Amino acid sequence: MATDRQRRTEPQAMSGGLATVEALQVEGVRHVFGLIGSAAMELFDGLHDADDITYIGVHDERTGTHMADGYARASGRAGVVLAGQNGPGATNLVTGVAQAAAAFSPVVSLAGALATGHVYRDAFQEVDQDALFRPITKRTWTVPSTERIPEMIREAFRVALSPQRGPVHLNLPRDVLAGTANFDPPWDPAAARVVDLPAGADGPVQRAAALLTTAERPVIVAGAGIKNGGRFAEVIDLAEKLDAPIATSPGHGDAIPADHRLCAGQMGPRGNPVASRLVCEADVILALGTRLGFNSTFYSWDNVNRDAAIIQVEIEPTAIGRFFPVEVGIHGDAPTVAGQLAGQLAAALAPGRGDGTTDAKWARTFAADRAAHRVRREEQASGAYPIQPSGLFRELRAVLPRNAMITLDAGTLCLQATDALDHFEPPCLFSPLDFGLVGFSFACGLGVKLARPDRPVISLMGDGGFGMTLSELSTAVSHDIPTVTVVMDNGCWGAEKAYQRDFFDGRYIGADVHSPPFDRVAELYGAVGLRAERIDEVGEAVRAGLESGRPAVVVVEVDGDALYSFRRDSFAHRTPTDPNSEKLS
Repeated sequence: MATDRQRRTEPQAMSGGLATVEALQVEGVRHVFGLIGSAAMELFDGLHDADDITYIGVHDERTGTHMADGYARASGRAGVVLAGQNGPGATNLVTGVAQAAAAFSPVVSLAGALATGHVYRDAFQEVDQDALFRPITKRTWTVPSTERIPEMIREAFRVALSPQRGPVHLNLPRDVLAGTANFDPPWDPAAARVVDLPAGADGPVQRAAALLTTAERPVIVAGAGIKNGGRFAEVIDLAEKLDAPIATSPGHGDAIPADHRLCAGQMGPRGNPVASRLVCEADVILALGTRLGFNSTFYSWDNVNRDAAIIQVEIEPTAIGRFFPVEVGIHGDAPTVAGQLAGQLAAALAPGRGDGTTDAKWARTFAADRAAHRVRREEQASGAYPIQPSGLFRELRAVLPRNAMITLDAGTLCLQATDALDHFEPPCLFSPLDFGLVGFSFACGLGVKLARPDRPVISLMGDGGFGMTLSELSTAVSHDIPTVTVVMDNGCWGAEKAYQRDFFDGRYIGADVHSPPFDRVAELYGAVGLRAERIDEVGEAVRAGLESGRPAVVVVEVDGDALYSFRRDSFAHRTPTDPNSEKLS
């Protein structure tokens, strides 16, 4: 079979399955995550001889999609997931594809589909797969004939990777994969897919620069548009010219290195108090590559200064001014526009005046608050028994390598972990973001590790979420994917139990979780299993997992009462019942 190293130059007859594999090879695909099924056997047979593609067989199509999602976010390339079975195989993809859509992650989802002659006949495992995926993808379609497979694969990758990135879904009917056709030699789609990321138009950039040069309390909010390409140098250059602090949107605390003096950390309802205060007090807010959406603002002026002039830079024009009125909207690539603004400021500012017009007291107050916050983070980290999340995170800060890549799960964990860990080499923080999905982190970490085998990957999960995805330990062991998963075992669904405690008189139902000893289960799978019952055991256990070079699970017994009510606004109609609940907000 032709590969991207030695492509054929003559027409050739082949099956639809072989043609699909060749089209993936032309796209430079190196990993395919999937679960075998009878609807796509010709495709799996084609993968058998594709030495340049590693097939990663998973135990559930959902977790395979999380792996493809993590792979895509960590590599910047498309992640590919394959459901071999139509019907249930395809429906199992839905949660993972919806998660990728919320993260604007370029996942190419492939699924076997019913033979075209059986459609609309209530056939075995029949479901309208186009209708199923259309609301959660950039585009969904079914390949109409064998000879059009290469065209459809090219289109899937083109759509997934074009700004604004996101998942696509392609259905491959049984008879289309089994059919044969004469295929012309493949052509390289990369040359036709060169996308010059747009710069901002001169007029809006100049107006934005004028606002920034007169701002006394400017703040930059950096989002995924800065983080995803790891292009933070332009933002730092701009911030240093202004002496303006940089807050990051939730889930993108790795947009700039945490140890830069102007890094304030994550802002908003779930952010740290320093970054959140900045956005509430700034007179000019420069939003770079962020929608200022739900997790950043709750769409509320409570989290954004109503009197601030907002400059919003987005590669997706429909995101500009969608939730808040903007003074200046700039359609463009966020790092590119940051560089343009820095150039404008360099020309506008007087020689020797490199800090713009930022109020000196504003800058000093931020620097002092930032330093104090970091001191408090260390001082308030508990060393008590049972283990408190703050103590666990302190131990992780001490032991994790600087180049660590970290994945998080949703639930109580995401709130507890906000700015509790430091991120230095973006992109290196991967979370469910606005989809709030429990059961994401471990599988995502496997995909991240395959994309970046040179860097350590640590996945944080609760015991409930890890129980959802436990079977993928087999995948990690079978394919030698050495991530370290830290399971915070508190014996409950923490976020929901907190709501029941604080707003429903402690009337607990469905909140407690019984789990096996995950460290021992990991060993039965052939992974490394470790356990920490006291705080002084955490660092040693995590270090042992990192040094093992094998998939490792570290179970940390965390205080089951260390719970937080995050969405307090959702229960504003109810009176808190826990006298300590206000302290937990």
